[in-house]
Amino acid sequence: MKLTTRFQLSIMMFLQFFIWGAWYVTMGTYLDKVLHATGVQVGAAYSAMAIATIFSPIFVGMIADRFFSAQKLLGVLHIAGALLLYYITRVDNPSFFYWVVLLYSLMYAPTLALANSVAFRQMNDPAKEFPSVRFLGTIGWIAVGWMIDKVFKLQTEQLAQTFIIAAVASGILGLLSFTLPDTPPKAKGTQTTFAKVLGADALVLFKDRSFTVFLIASILICIPLSFYYSFTNLYLTEAGMKNVTSSMTLGQFSEALFILLIPFFFRRLGVKWMIAIGMIAWAVRFLLFGYGDAAENLWMLFAGIILHGICFDFFFVTGQIYTDSKADIKIQSSAQGLITMATYGVGMWIGTLLSGYVKDHYTVDKIVTWKSVWLVPAGISVAVLLFFLVLFNEKRKTLKPV
Repeated sequence: MKLTTRFQLSIMMFLQFFIWGAWYVTMGTYLDKVLHATGVQVGAAYSAMAIATIFSPIFVGMIADRFFSAQKLLGVLHIAGALLLYYITRVDNPSFFYWVVLLYSLMYAPTLALANSVAFRQMNDPAKEFPSVRFLGTIGWIAVGWMIDKVFKLQTEQLAQTFIIAAVASGILGLLSFTLPDTPPKAKGTQTTFAKVLGADALVLFKDRSFTVFLIASILICIPLSFYYSFTNLYLTEAGMKNVTSSMTLGQFSEALFILLIPFFFRRLGVKWMIAIGMIAWAVRFLLFGYGDAAENLWMLFAGIILHGICFDFFFVTGQIYTDSKADIKIQSSAQGLITMATYGVGMWIGTLLSGYVKDHYTVDKIVTWKSVWLVPAGISVAVLLFFLVLFNEKRKTLKPV
């Protein structure tokens, strides 16, 4: 791959996740403190991305892959997204806010797959070349978190500006997308069925009991995951932690570190215990949040944030490797699409709605009993862990080496 192409793709990935990190992390705090939304309304806003994730494979698989060059569609969607991100700062009604963020999410979610498509099509050896390019996406998420706290020094009442930051970045990426290497539709002229786009080809994997258990556990573990995304920033703000948004980027630093260690642990622990450790980390994280505070137990809050690397990598990345190992080469793409839709789509959607109800249930006179809130996802994580340990029985020798 040419150095200029690598630079273009790296900038694309940096901005792709810079945009998402700009508004997604602080949206719960913005809705609660500025728009005075209920917990249910905050949960609904976060469910927008989950809903968009469910529909994204349909859009990309049946439309983008057949009719449009990926880089051009990427540009159009990001420019449209920039306009919506700017408009959302004018919305002061939490109920209407949901519909705008849903529309924006439907614009943004397909760009994740499109950006990957543009990158993969320019690479001679994706297995070696993609990680270094994708790493810039993590750097983009970290960079915007530090900018919000350290450069712009935004206070809670100024969080509407995070959408402006995202809008500017989205507009820049939209324009830059038209200069990216041409990535014509690869499925043009071929027959793509609705069932195939939904990953129906991968349903044959349900004949394997352990994979079925894994998929069910994946959906269920995304329910407590939603609590983290929806309310951690708000909780840490109310707890009195300083520079919350930049502090939360420690989770991305941890993610970048542990993803490099996955091959080492995978060979020694195997898929079952890798995934189980990820689930244990989720339960421990929520207990740390429940019993931590911004005074003597501040270390608990930071520990909960740093656990993100184990929580995310040991479960999701290991799960992707496991899915790839179980699927025949002809259905590997469908299998990955199925697991993505099940987790970030169905699981996250259920979790975002439940988290809102739980937060409201433990709110009296606008005072949230956060310990009780965090014990709910901790309990769910333990229940899913027990379900997984009892029923999952994968033979290590059947998996491809990592």
